[in-house]
Amino acid sequence: MIIVVTGAGGPTGEAVSGYFRKNGHTVIGVGKQHVDLLDRAAVQALADSVEGEHGRVDGVVHLVGGWRGSSSFAETSLDDWDLLHDLLIRTLQNVSLAFEPLLRRSDDGRFVIVSAKAAERPSAGGAVYAAAKAAAEAWTLALADSLRGTHSAAAILVVKALVNDAMRAASPDAKFSGFTDVNDLAAAIGGLYDRPAAEINGTRLDLTS
Repeated sequence: MIIVVTGAGGPTGEAVSGYFRKNGHTVIGVGKQHVDLLDRAAVQALADSVEGEHGRVDGVVHLVGGWRGSSSFAETSLDDWDLLHDLLIRTLQNVSLAFEPLLRRSDDGRFVIVSAKAAERPSAGGAVYAAAKAAAEAWTLALADSLRGTHSAAAILVVKALVNDAMRAASPDAKFSGFTDVNDLAAAIGGLYDRPAAEINGTRLDLTS
């Protein structure tokens, strides 16, 4: 399979990329140094390049993230909203718009984002983050509707937060209760290919339960 991983430079991207490579798939990792995901034309050029070189795309795992919050609702900074809008929404819009036609033609394609429990139950100080995650979910569900009737699916994986080995080493006494390990996330993404596209298209899969 040909798998595109955006936000590939961080620990989560490395875990997901490593999972697919270990299982014999071709991974195209996209980080800040490769393509500006806020540039619609540049992202379209990326999709065209992947199609030209490989002829297809079987998966797009969109891992671009970020977090901002405040100590209270009244102290929320809309500058934080602007930042999260770009990171969590605009990059998703550009990537999904560019790769949707390729996913529609795939024999077994998957588009995946990682969302957060905060989108379901926003805290007063987490308004901008929760709202951005909720918007990203809505956009992904619209993509799922466009893939209905094809062999591809768009799905949302929901976590409380993610944890990796470096975080554990930096805070050895922390329990990270309810967090999802990045390697478990990678396995969950891979597991989406074990289920029919129609079964998972437009679904929110909660990894915290």
